[in-house]
Amino acid sequence: MKRWYRLIPIAFITYSLAYLDRANFGFAAAGGMAKDLNITAAMSSLLGSLFFLGYFFFQIPGALYASKKSARKLIFWSLILWGVLAMATGMIRNVNALIVIRFLLGVVESAVMPSMLVFLSMWFTKSERSRANTFLILGNPVTILWMSVLSGYLIDSVGWRWMFIFEGLPAIIWAFLWWKLVVDRPADAKWLTNDEKYDLQTQLDKEQQDIKPVKNYAVAFRSRVVILLCLQYALWCIGVYGFVMWLPSIINAAPDSNIVKTGWLASGPYLLAIIGMLTASYFSDKTLKRKSFIWPFLLIGSLAFYGSYLIGTSNFWLSYALLIIAGGAMYAPYGPFFAVITEVLPRNVSAGAIALINSLGALGSFVGAYIVGYLNGTTGGFGASYIFMAGSLFISAVLTMLAIKGSEAKQV
Repeated sequence: MKRWYRLIPIAFITYSLAYLDRANFGFAAAGGMAKDLNITAAMSSLLGSLFFLGYFFFQIPGALYASKKSARKLIFWSLILWGVLAMATGMIRNVNALIVIRFLLGVVESAVMPSMLVFLSMWFTKSERSRANTFLILGNPVTILWMSVLSGYLIDSVGWRWMFIFEGLPAIIWAFLWWKLVVDRPADAKWLTNDEKYDLQTQLDKEQQDIKPVKNYAVAFRSRVVILLCLQYALWCIGVYGFVMWLPSIINAAPDSNIVKTGWLASGPYLLAIIGMLTASYFSDKTLKRKSFIWPFLLIGSLAFYGSYLIGTSNFWLSYALLIIAGGAMYAPYGPFFAVITEVLPRNVSAGAIALINSLGALGSFVGAYIVGYLNGTTGGFGASYIFMAGSLFISAVLTMLAIKGSEAKQV
């Protein structure tokens, strides 16, 4: 229990701050930034998705550095740099500067997710890993839950510029707390006894013996399971980030809406997401089954988006209820999904595989954020983007069933 109390809150806060500084752009776009900077609908789509293009390029180098050298050092500098860039977003005066900042923010944050997953895999065993990953990724919906409300109030009271400044500063402060509180490996932890270190390392080493050896990254990246999971996660992220980036604009377009009301309503899906993530990860670890706690949720998300498309604008509240279900369902499987990767691949290649899969997810996020924004702008409604996200999630659910078959530890 020492590891849970000591490490999980730190991991949670770190990823929360990363997510805060990437997701508040959607609120700024809905809260006056587009008007102040004369941003067109097409440019707004590009800016919303440009973060993920930068996020795509540097996943693998970051994960390898974290695995071979130090996740602690890498995340320390990432915290400082993304805090500075987030605050700078509130100071720009033209679209060109915003383009550069959004891309660089993606570059700086790109190593955080794979590095944190590598970090947790060194501290938590197979029977704990889905829950550990979930508590990390809970930083995503929990952050959006409170950020949606806070950002709405900040924009309403001090404007979108000060929102970026106020919400970027905590990452810089937290960097120094991270550095003081974290060590890379159990062997370096002064708060564990020698027996505790030995028992944990013995268990982690024993788990590696049950995984089929993989010679190198080239072999791992060509394996069936990695290729399918790359495609699966890219399509999954199309739905997730098309939803995250444009939900505030979708809600803000409703009759009698305003930015504060939008903030409250936009937090709804993430409350369900928290419940779903905790439930799925608990039962996934309890049963040590992963596939059964991934594809059904993606299918539910697909059906919910399709239901919102069928309802259209005829009933806002029913459509909104389905969007809550879609948001919650898309987030629920994260813990089991990332546990799979470290359980089907040995330690010598799992870090690179996590990074490759996450980088393809970033590419899917770029596509989702851009195309959803483009469809919303060109069609003047949200029906086309609902169909697009529904189709992406449906194919992702099918690929999950194809990728993870039979014994989940013997798929490479």
